[in-house]
Formats: sequence, C-alpha cells, structure tokens
Amino acid sequence: QVKLVESGGGAVQPGGSLRLSCTAPEGTLQHHAIGWFRQAPGKEREGVSCIDRTERSIYYADYVQGRFTISRDILKSIVYLEMTNLQPEDTAVYYCGTQYDCPGPLTQERWGQGTQVTVSS
Repeated sequence: QVKLVESGGGAVQPGGSLRLSCTAPEGTLQHHAIGWFRQAPGKEREGVSCIDRTERSIYYADYVQGRFTISRDILKSIVYLEMTNLQPEDTAVYYCGTQYDCPGPLTQERWGQGTQVTVSS
C-alpha cells in the first residue's frame, strides 16, 4: 500500500490562501493519479481535485473551480493544492489519495491523518 502524507493546513480568515502538500513515496506520481478530498464535521468525504499521472487530465469540483489549483513536482514526489479565496465552507480535514485515473476510483481505502483547514473570521 502507498502511504501519503498531507501537510500545509492551518487557520485563515475568509479570502485567505493556503497551499497543501501531499508527499508520496518516490515513483508514486508516475504510476497513479492523485486526488485531494475533504471531510467537514458531520459530512461525508468529498472529492476536491485530482491530477492524473501524465498531467493531461485535471479535475476540479464545482465548488472549488477557479479558486483551487492542483499541481505536482515529480522530482520531490509532491502534489500541491493551492487554495485561494478560502471561505468558511472550505473548513474541513483535507486528505489525498491515489486513484486509478482522474477522475476515478481510489486504488486503496487507506487514508492518512489529513491536514486541517479552518476558515473563520
């Protein structure tokens, strides 16, 4: 199984920005799409964005389109999620996961600790 590590969360005011990082074992990004997901208190986990292993396919959920940008650094084996104009409804624990395709099903039902994003005034 592939272990991914999320980082970069924090507390910001509405309109603020954060950059999340998903660090993967070397070689993972060449073989898997990577997706970002989030889970708010009392809600189910939902997909936010993903990028496939060739970068030809990138997906954004409607509620983040135009505000979030996904990218990756192959050499560092990191997938980033740049989040701008954050709103209170973006408050959640953010997770990353490996997928067969983007968008597509997860390759494993294994989640890391995630990284907390809190948006409030």
